[in-house]
Amino acid sequence: MIRYLSYLLVFLFTGIGCIQAQTTDVEKALEQIKDQLEIISSNTDVELDFNTLLDELTYYFNNPLNLNTANHDDLQNLYLLSELQINALLSHIEKNGKLVALEELQTVDGFDLKTIRAILPFVKIGAAEYYQPVTFPKLITEGNNVLFVRYQQVLEEAKGYTAPNTETNDTSRYLGSPVKLYTRYRYTFSNQLSAGITAEKDAGEEFFNGTQKQGFDFYSAHLFYSGKGLIQKIALGDFQLQYGQGLVLWSGLAYGKSADVMNIKKNARGMLPYTSVNENLFMRGVGLSVGKKRLRADLFFSSNKIDANLSSPDTLTQEDIFTSFQESGYHRTYAELSDKDALRSTFAGGHLDYNYKTLKLGVTGYATFFDKNLDASTQLYKQFDFSGDHNTNLGIDYSYAFKNFSFFGETGLSKNNGLATINGVLISLDPRVAISVVQRYYKKNYQALLSNALAENSKAANEQGMYIGLSTRLSRSLSVNAYFDRFKFPWLRFGVDAPSAGYEYIAQVNYVPSKTFEIYGRVKHTTKGENNTDTESIITPTTNLDQTNYRLHLWYKLSTTLSLANRVEVTKYKIGATDENGFLIYQDISYKPLNSRFTFSLRYALFDSDSYDSRIYTYEQDVLYAYSIPAYYYEGSRFYLVVKCRLTKGVDVWLRYAQTSYANSDITGSGLDEIESNHKSELKAQIRFSF
Repeated sequence: MIRYLSYLLVFLFTGIGCIQAQTTDVEKALEQIKDQLEIISSNTDVELDFNTLLDELTYYFNNPLNLNTANHDDLQNLYLLSELQINALLSHIEKNGKLVALEELQTVDGFDLKTIRAILPFVKIGAAEYYQPVTFPKLITEGNNVLFVRYQQVLEEAKGYTAPNTETNDTSRYLGSPVKLYTRYRYTFSNQLSAGITAEKDAGEEFFNGTQKQGFDFYSAHLFYSGKGLIQKIALGDFQLQYGQGLVLWSGLAYGKSADVMNIKKNARGMLPYTSVNENLFMRGVGLSVGKKRLRADLFFSSNKIDANLSSPDTLTQEDIFTSFQESGYHRTYAELSDKDALRSTFAGGHLDYNYKTLKLGVTGYATFFDKNLDASTQLYKQFDFSGDHNTNLGIDYSYAFKNFSFFGETGLSKNNGLATINGVLISLDPRVAISVVQRYYKKNYQALLSNALAENSKAANEQGMYIGLSTRLSRSLSVNAYFDRFKFPWLRFGVDAPSAGYEYIAQVNYVPSKTFEIYGRVKHTTKGENNTDTESIITPTTNLDQTNYRLHLWYKLSTTLSLANRVEVTKYKIGATDENGFLIYQDISYKPLNSRFTFSLRYALFDSDSYDSRIYTYEQDVLYAYSIPAYYYEGSRFYLVVKCRLTKGVDVWLRYAQTSYANSDITGSGLDEIESNHKSELKAQIRFSF
């Protein structure tokens, strides 16, 4: 630990004198979308990375979007406006002329005070700005460089770092140190050129020794060009792809169901540079986007080694076999290292879209090849899952705006003739009332390994559902958002040995009387079928799992430098004879003195839940480009302190200390992460150079 801290301190103090530029902070950007991030995290066990999202908001924070000249794609790249709000703004400008002042946004249909305040840091109004072609002198003098270095460590010693390691096949300990390291360099020129490299070492992985003599466990690099001529995009290295409604092809972050019911439509952005650290869910190769007038064509090719669980070769064919994809990205033990880069995935295809006024049509097709066969599982619920060494997917997507209606959808087909379709409409019934309706029908044999569509399941297959959302403004300060989603699963799924069904709803009341006070109350309920494990029957019956969350959240600004936030949340979890409760209350304090180098964020939370099943997720402030959305469970308390300091122009430092203490347990964690203590502490230190 001391060795890595010394590296960080030397790097920090040797770099201060040579940095002369300044980059404005965008931590506030995540505040606008933290509710969506909480819900996304609570619905997946995969560690998510929101770097691409924050990169986009960072760009617009430093280069505000001109609303008078922005097109539909520009506005959706903000991530902060719904489809109806985008259409209403463009229609307002077309009908009434260019905006004269940002205050005029209050007259646009669907724009309330909360929405306006959310986008204000990222937009401006002004005259038309002419496109500036990239030239070599401008690349040198006008480009932006940002370098991050982050250190992170759990301070208590976990079991995986204390057990002996006397044999090469020992799996009873982690091979490396408990230090987690992250570094990222990125160069950008406007929004036209991006180049960068990202590297990460997870806690427990070796570093420049043993099995990791190359240093970091994961490296990612990209070179990305975006222009307005015939060649619109060029991607070299690592990149992402997003098309349609995510039914056929979508990599990276995708919003789903949340209290922001009018953002249920996905806004696909096509080809994007990859700047995150998920070690498997990205493309590595080359991409090209060409277009003229109403037509655009994207072509892409990727060949990348990804993690997979291998099995013995097939006894008849002697072909190599893998049993599942491994998405954790951890390579801390010999067992985990045996999965690293075990499978080569080759991917090639294209997307063609046609745009005419408010109509957009798209066609996506691609093929995926593996150098080993995926062995079909003998488990009955996986009977219709993908198996073999290749797959092909074809899809058609559309969106069309007509008056107060915005239609959208996508239909996909897989190699085995599996079919899936999703269709929806957003309707503005009145400047203060809007509804969203989305229907989905995913056959049990639909196989799209790179999909990320709206679904209650973890994948878009074996599901039918109808979603209805309502957003209404009762006054300038009072609004209500709600949705009801009914779904059913015609075939078995994990943990459910029979066809099942369920429903989910959210009702949220928002009260924003002023710029210094906000309050909302929310009820979220989910009912779905699950196996009843309490029975001793030979055939496991199914029963309903019912979970209800009640939340009250307040935010108030006491002065220009001090703001407070409070939350109380209760969850009720019931399945069979199991009836559990969870409780969370916290106090946030944010202190940002004017004309000071320092800002502070502090939280103290108390929680009490009967088990992990009645856990509660909540978003936490963190160092920039790091994310903390933990699950609070069992009985205890948690606090964290985040301090940011601007050392000098272009040099920023963050420090974060967090500790969770348990009142009813002397052991924290499990497996190799088990700590013989009733508390767990974590330290993060990060420095950013901007020049």
